Amino acid sequence: MKKIYLAGGCFWGMQGYFKRVLGVVNTTVGYANGNTSNTNYRALKETDHVETLEIEYNQNLVRLEELLLRFFKLIDPLSLNKQGGDIGRQYRTGIYYVDENDVNIINKVYDFIENKIGEKLVVENEKLKEYILAEDYHQDYLDKNPDGYCHINLSSVYEPLFDKEYTKPEIEVLRSKLSNLEFEISQNSATERPFSSEFEDHYEEGIYINVVTGEPLFLSYDKFDAGCGWPSFTRPILTETVNFYEDNSHGMNRIEVKSAKDLAHLGHVFTDGPKAKGSLRYCINGSILRFVPKDKLEEYGYKEYIVLF
Repeated sequence: MKKIYLAGGCFWGMQGYFKRVLGVVNTTVGYANGNTSNTNYRALKETDHVETLEIEYNQNLVRLEELLLRFFKLIDPLSLNKQGGDIGRQYRTGIYYVDENDVNIINKVYDFIENKIGEKLVVENEKLKEYILAEDYHQDYLDKNPDGYCHINLSSVYEPLFDKEYTKPEIEVLRSKLSNLEFEISQNSATERPFSSEFEDHYEEGIYINVVTGEPLFLSYDKFDAGCGWPSFTRPILTETVNFYEDNSHGMNRIEVKSAKDLAHLGHVFTDGPKAKGSLRYCINGSILRFVPKDKLEEYGYKEYIVLF
């Protein structure tokens, strides 16, 4: 479990959005990094605190990179002391960390966004000095007031994190594009023979993509040798990548993993993976995967994914 503190304008919408992200286990709203050790909602202009969201998350389920990329999609990082219809220093944007080990990741994502936009960001990036819990009526405000003000489109949590869209070809096209085995696995939930995949013992840096749509599914850093005969990973590349379904076929009770965009069968997820990385084992058919080396990401149209390395 880890924590990160994000300021993105009115904290009602920030909380409403991030509560919907897989791996975020708890959120509160409060006031951070002012010039006094205490404050309240009415005193923010005098104490210079910023409305801030506290996020507690399971780093084995969601990467800090993903949380930060989502944050930057929510805000205007070039707008000083203003987000949506809210104006004032208490609505400035910022990333406030408590773990020094997070600094390199924060700086990496910050620089990525700055280079992508081509202008200097006005988002604060500093250590958390203090965090003062906001009044009770602010906590989970949009849960208690569904029609309340929100400058953030909460349904945007289901939009692609990166700009590129991945779509499933028509079945006729798919039959000509895929081998018989790839088609049967992806469309009819077949399973390849154990130890038959070229990726079962493959550890080059890069990303593993879906043969059906081309969407990235897994990162090489999360691959491990499970000894089961199929490529195994501790988590998907992004939380938006896969969906989960109960599978009672063949007399077993399992959790099936499908790609979220096209519902192609990928494999199953089990709880006998590495304990230090959350104990999950995504057991994936290698035939559903293609590999793109790290140094070929830009060439093959996956330039933005370099920020995850």
